[in-house]
Amino acid sequence: MNTNKVVIITGAARRIGAQLARSFHASGFNVILHYHQSRTEARALRDELEVARENSTSLLELDLLGTNNWDDVIRTCQSQWGRLDVLINNASTFYPTHMGEVTENEWEDLLGTNLKTPFFLSQAIAPSLKEVAGTIINIIDIHGNRPLKFHPVYSIAKAGLVMMTHSLAKELAPEVRVNGISPGTILWPENQAELTEETRSNIIRQIPLKRQGSPEDIANTALFLATGAPYINGQILAVDGGRSLS
Repeated sequence: MNTNKVVIITGAARRIGAQLARSFHASGFNVILHYHQSRTEARALRDELEVARENSTSLLELDLLGTNNWDDVIRTCQSQWGRLDVLINNASTFYPTHMGEVTENEWEDLLGTNLKTPFFLSQAIAPSLKEVAGTIINIIDIHGNRPLKFHPVYSIAKAGLVMMTHSLAKELAPEVRVNGISPGTILWPENQAELTEETRSNIIRQIPLKRQGSPEDIANTALFLATGAPYINGQILAVDGGRSLS
């Protein structure tokens, strides 16, 4: 019988998600790696983790926005090792939307990925988590509290995820704890031509610690919330070098 705790990480194939997977795996968790389009990266990560510990990783290929039967998804995950202990809602869509030009498709995409799917996945997994006093960790963004210029829909979605974290912390207590992490400047967005070197330098200057963070900072915080913080519930931890103080 499997005795390792099991974590499900959405968007686990790349960037912060991949580091979350590596850190939880190194701490003894079995890991379910969710991905949608990053099949090559997901398989490479699985192979990497399996070298360290056999039969400790599983792949879940799924279009979260196209899913209607969440209970089937959870049953599939439960069948891997017979338990589910931690859900990390990490998958996210990020791109600018300009007022006067926002389409309904953009709204549905950004709200769907950043808010709708975390809610319905959390709702579906809650019974399994209650059996083991599990936890949910939502990866939010400092822009869930401070809107990012030219990204109103994304900011609205992340603000909703903040409230979802607070709400579910009440709804699922006392069996399940729900917390969030708001990363600051950790990894630069991909395919953002406007992020010139000067723009990046200006952002760094706004951070009291005067430096960029790392994916390990987020993963270490998530591990703390999952394994070392049994009396923390309904909180959002900003991991931003103090940028949100500005």
